[in-house]
Amino acid sequence: MIDKLKNELLNLGLKFISVDEKIVRIFLETSPSNVNEIVIMPAVKMVMRKIVNKLQNKRVYGRVYNGLLNEVKVSIIRSLVGCPNCAIAMESLKRCKTKIVIRTDFCGGIENSSSSIQIGDIIIPKLAYCGDGTSAQYILKHSELLSQLESIQNPLSRFQQIITGNETVFVTKPHEELKNLLVSEASSSIPNKVKEADLWTTDALFCETHDLINSLRSINVGAIDMETSILFLLGKIYNLKTISLLSVSDLPGNSKYDFLKTNEIHLDVESGIDTAIKVMIKSLPKVKSLLD
Repeated sequence: MIDKLKNELLNLGLKFISVDEKIVRIFLETSPSNVNEIVIMPAVKMVMRKIVNKLQNKRVYGRVYNGLLNEVKVSIIRSLVGCPNCAIAMESLKRCKTKIVIRTDFCGGIENSSSSIQIGDIIIPKLAYCGDGTSAQYILKHSELLSQLESIQNPLSRFQQIITGNETVFVTKPHEELKNLLVSEASSSIPNKVKEADLWTTDALFCETHDLINSLRSINVGAIDMETSILFLLGKIYNLKTISLLSVSDLPGNSKYDFLKTNEIHLDVESGIDTAIKVMIKSLPKVKSLLD
C-alpha cells in the first residue's frame, strides 16, 4: 500500500515537468536552470576537488557546483570515468542552457618517434579516435554521421586479428575556435609543456596491451583517455562547443611509468594537473566570448 502511494505521488509530480527536466533531475540531481552556459567537466575525484576548491561564491545543486572562476560563471560537474558516464552527463547538458564544455583531467601519454610526450605535459587533442563502444552506438543511431566523420581501419588489425569490437574507427574533433584559443593561452604560459596531439579513447583501462600501444604508435597517437571521443562526438551532434585540456599522468608501455605495471609515481603528475587547471581558469574570460 505504501509503495503504491509513493508511486502515485511520483507520477503526479512528473506530470508537472518535461521529460527533458526529468532526465536532468535524475542524473544531475537538480533542475536544468541550475546549470550554467560554461561547464567544466573532470572525471576523477582528485581533479574535481582541485577545481571546486578554486571556485568563488560556491553554491551546490545536487551534482552541480556553481560559482566563479576568474570572474566567469561556471558549473563544475564530475562526469565520472568512461564514455558511458560522459555520455550521460552530455545528454543532461544538452537539456540545459549549456553551450561550452571543457574536460579538464588526466590522460596517458604514448611515446613515439614523432613526439616526446612526458609526464606533466599538457595535451590539447587535435582529434580523438573512437576506440570506445559508446561512440559506435551513437553513430548507429545517427547514421547521417557516416558521411560527416573521417574514419580509419582499426590499427590494431596490423598486429592481431580483430575478433570483436570496431573494425572501422571513426574520428571526432573539438570545436576548432575553442581549441585554438586554449592552445594560444597554454602556449603563452607554458610554451615547452603544451602539445597538440592525436588522442585515442578506450573503454578498457586494463586492456592497454603491448599490441594496442604499438598500434597507436603506428598512427602517431600521442595520448589515450576514456572520455574525449564521446565528448567531441556529442558536441557535434548537439551543437555544444567542446574541448579537452589534459595532463599526462603516466606512460602506458613505459617500463618505469606504466600505471598498470609499476608503483613509480612521477613528481610531475600533480604539478601537471595543477598547470592544466591554471591554464583553463586563465582562459575562461576569452572562452566566455565564444558564447556570443
